[in-house]
Amino acid sequence: MNIVITGKDLKATEAIKEYANKKLERIEKYFDGEEINVAVKIKSEKSSQIAEMQVNVKGYSIRAVTETKDLYASIDKDIDILEGQIRKIKTKKEKMNKEESIRLKETNTANGEVVVENEVIKTLYYDIKPISVEDAKLKLDEKVGNIFLTFVNIDTGKVNVIFKLKDSNNYGVVEPEV
Repeated sequence: MNIVITGKDLKATEAIKEYANKKLERIEKYFDGEEINVAVKIKSEKSSQIAEMQVNVKGYSIRAVTETKDLYASIDKDIDILEGQIRKIKTKKEKMNKEESIRLKETNTANGEVVVENEVIKTLYYDIKPISVEDAKLKLDEKVGNIFLTFVNIDTGKVNVIFKLKDSNNYGVVEPEV
């Protein structure tokens, strides 16, 4: 890990450098031996102590800036922020890799096109209102392109499905026995 600590209006003492180095070791565990470059800038403005840390690794640039009355507290807070950002990036990357492998496993290639099989690819939500079979038939006719309609039968209080038969002139109703 390459760490550069600079101070503006504040001298970066050995104690501050050692403290920052010790705290930055928490970041190392997330990057198995990768080259990590860290720039730490400390400065003082009025009664506030500001610590700014920027971590560059694997093409990622992660930054945290914290302002408190105590410089050590600012460094601690920056480390917490950086750790959170790194965990978020790692989790997102792992999730993407997992989803990609699942997609590749479940898809078949036909004529250069990707075909998804055995997947629920669309979900529709709608209100089921108690209506009569005749009203359900009219409602189904209103919705051009729909071949069935789920409804609560007002007479029985049970969920029914009305559908158009292949002759397009008649209807069928599915009703549970129980």
